[in-house]
Amino acid sequence: MKTTTFRQFAAKGFTLIELLIVVIIIAIMAAIAIPQFGNSTDEAADAALDANLNTVRSAIELYRVQHDNTYPSVVASSGAGALCVGGTAGTGAINSEDAFREQLTMHSNRAGQTCSVQAPGFNFGPYLRAIPRDAITPPAVGAAVDAGDDVLVVNTPLGTLTAATDAPGWRYSNTNGRFEMNSVELDRNQRAFNTH
Repeated sequence: MKTTTFRQFAAKGFTLIELLIVVIIIAIMAAIAIPQFGNSTDEAADAALDANLNTVRSAIELYRVQHDNTYPSVVASSGAGALCVGGTAGTGAINSEDAFREQLTMHSNRAGQTCSVQAPGFNFGPYLRAIPRDAITPPAVGAAVDAGDDVLVVNTPLGTLTAATDAPGWRYSNTNGRFEMNSVELDRNQRAFNTH
């Protein structure tokens, strides 16, 4: 029978130096990987912004095609009154966020009047379930209404956006259908959010 000496037994384990080298290698790998996870959050937010913009822009274009070349909010969404049988008629005035929101999220007739249900004559839409929230602006803590889905509607082409007029949500021109994020902050590629 062979006996094992203490020196032979110790040779089978790891030395303190070997363990220290392994810990240093793991720390280096973690230092490389952790910033990559931080960038993936920014990449996901940018991708969500682009997806939301594409969805709303497609809805705006489909609305325009089905409503005789008229963009949402150019006409009031109100006025359906008794025509909106079994539902609630829209209340949005010309050039308002309410008209924009109702004409994209409710059923509409060719004149742009809206109804919450598909009543006779309200054959178009809804084009969206809701106006999406901008994916970049963090939600306000404790706020009753989240401003990330606000839409600033203007009846002129969109002017130059500056940091002074920067706000959460979206900007929309009902003269040319331009829809963009209402922010000049820069994304991870140093591109202003309103240029996406």
